Amino acid sequence: MPRRRWTLSALSLLLLLGLLPITSSLRPFVLVITKDDLKDSPDSEPPDDSPDWDDFDDPGSASDDDEDRDPGSWRPVFETSSSSSNSSSSDDPREDLYISGMRAMISAASSGDPDALDSASSDIEAAASAGHRHAQSALAFLFGTGLARPQSRPRSFLYHHFAAEAGNMQSKMVLAYTYFRQDLYDKAVALYAELAEAAVASFLISKEPPVIEPVRIHSGTEENKEALRKSRGEDDEGVQITEYQAHKGNAAAMYAMGVLYYYGLRGLRPDYAKAVYWFSKAVEKRDPRAMELLGEIYARGAGVERNYTKAFEWLTLASRQQYYSAYNGLGYLYVKGYGVEKKNFTKAREYFEKAAENKEPGGHYNLGVLYLKGMGVKKDVTLACKLFLTAANAGQPKALYQVAKLFQKGIGFKKNLQMATLLYKTVAERGPWSSLSRWALESYLKGDVGKALFLYSRMAELGYEVAQSNAAWLLDKYGEQSMCMGESGFCTDTERHLRAHSLWWQASEQGNEHAALLIGDAYYYGRGTERDYERAAEAYMHAQSQSNAQAMFNLGYMHEHGQGLPLDLHLAKRYYDQALEIDPAAKLPVTLALTSLWIRKNHADSLLVKLIDSLPEIFPRIEAWVEEVLMDEGNATILTLFACLLAVLYLRERQRRHAVVHPLQPDGAPN
Repeated sequence: MPRRRWTLSALSLLLLLGLLPITSSLRPFVLVITKDDLKDSPDSEPPDDSPDWDDFDDPGSASDDDEDRDPGSWRPVFETSSSSSNSSSSDDPREDLYISGMRAMISAASSGDPDALDSASSDIEAAASAGHRHAQSALAFLFGTGLARPQSRPRSFLYHHFAAEAGNMQSKMVLAYTYFRQDLYDKAVALYAELAEAAVASFLISKEPPVIEPVRIHSGTEENKEALRKSRGEDDEGVQITEYQAHKGNAAAMYAMGVLYYYGLRGLRPDYAKAVYWFSKAVEKRDPRAMELLGEIYARGAGVERNYTKAFEWLTLASRQQYYSAYNGLGYLYVKGYGVEKKNFTKAREYFEKAAENKEPGGHYNLGVLYLKGMGVKKDVTLACKLFLTAANAGQPKALYQVAKLFQKGIGFKKNLQMATLLYKTVAERGPWSSLSRWALESYLKGDVGKALFLYSRMAELGYEVAQSNAAWLLDKYGEQSMCMGESGFCTDTERHLRAHSLWWQASEQGNEHAALLIGDAYYYGRGTERDYERAAEAYMHAQSQSNAQAMFNLGYMHEHGQGLPLDLHLAKRYYDQALEIDPAAKLPVTLALTSLWIRKNHADSLLVKLIDSLPEIFPRIEAWVEEVLMDEGNATILTLFACLLAVLYLRERQRRHAVVHPLQPDGAPN
């Protein structure tokens, strides 16, 4: 994170004093519901037979085709060995042209071959012109990004519209995000509702169940080494240790390995066969967590033949060991009448209540559905809303979906399309198209920055804030090595800066305070854009509203010097004080800045004030001199040897002085 203005204030008193860093972290989204959002008396209730409210729908098979859940998935492009590889040689020549074009394009992005990229984009454009919906979506991405095609937002929107109308889910994500940014919530909510519904369905039938690990590959301006270390799959030392302990018979390690393979965590690919193996080993040690997940596996048919009777048996064993989340599975089976004699809403309610009493979010959610529909209980929309809110605030994704639906329809809550859109978006981003994130991360960990940038850029277009900041960071961090492709050939510096600037800005709109800070720095220093203090102040205000201490300090500095903001020493002091309140690490630079303010207030026309004001011009020259002269390898070695020589001479002189003979003491003096 840039610290120049902090440094300038410090240099006004101590030119050689280093500054302490300020911490920066993203604030999580928090669902805040007030009494004003609740209806005094619900005037609208869901009809009993409405398919929109069938929240105990049958789980699909884990082997269901990915194309059914995510039309337009890039899986056939990446996973040629999967069942989807059959689509690579179809009866539709447009499909073959699209798949081959996408593979060639990703290969070109990886190797940095502009000619190959141009050829691949021509194939995709040909398939799109012939009416292929997924090729239209890919071509829209090229126009929107300015990749091998002149950047054109209107043409990008048009092709995404065609692809979305034909059923491409990723294009629907792009359109929904576009409407969301424009505050067109009536249009955004309709698309996000459809996408969220598909995402919720994928929680039951997807090969990648709904545990998602969005990895931010950077922390501030530096690489997020800790997060990346935990994403290296079998190369991760932690995974290796866990597997070793599992082989030694540790039940907890067996369960942990099963979870890693079941959900595809820590960089491992989902592998149901290995998950079943480790869970089976763990249940031999009477691990109730493994029993519950085996019950879920048999209910879904994930890696095994679906068997509700076995699912019921495993869930029952887990519940007998007081593993309360298993009660949710048992309640579900009684609602559907699977693996049991017949449907029994009363028993289902009892199981859900046991789960809820023991603070299981799924129990609150399932009880909410019963009260919303009046299944085995008296219909109570107000109580259902409270139960959904409890589950949603615990992060239960289906509860978030339910609350969004209630806000959209005005049931239990006052109709609020903005809130509904935000919640639907949160759920939609957990859909099967989020697998792009995994492929992007794998590419980055393998050192394939070009491919990672390409994939993160696609996810950024879909509205993923983490992908937006990751792509922007890659462009800034790696520069020309990021393999940034432009309209023709590699990106110019201007193209790269503008693209990073746009991505940071989108991330800042979604609450990324670090992104807003970088936007402000770009305008303040004129990086990739014209210097504009007023727009810099606007960006810093945005970051400051998210309690960013660095932004507060910058605003204080701008008020102190009248840059983009009115010259106001009182406001400057207020911002400096706020920065210290937010981040105690800012004590040193804030103290120096306040000292500078005192000097400016009490000695306005003094030479010292003029010296302080000249530092912004002097400091870059000093910085450049240090970078080019002192930090040069040869010069640095000579200076180090010279410093060592001076130290040796000083120590020898000091030793010589202490070695002089002490004067004789007078007779009779005490020894």
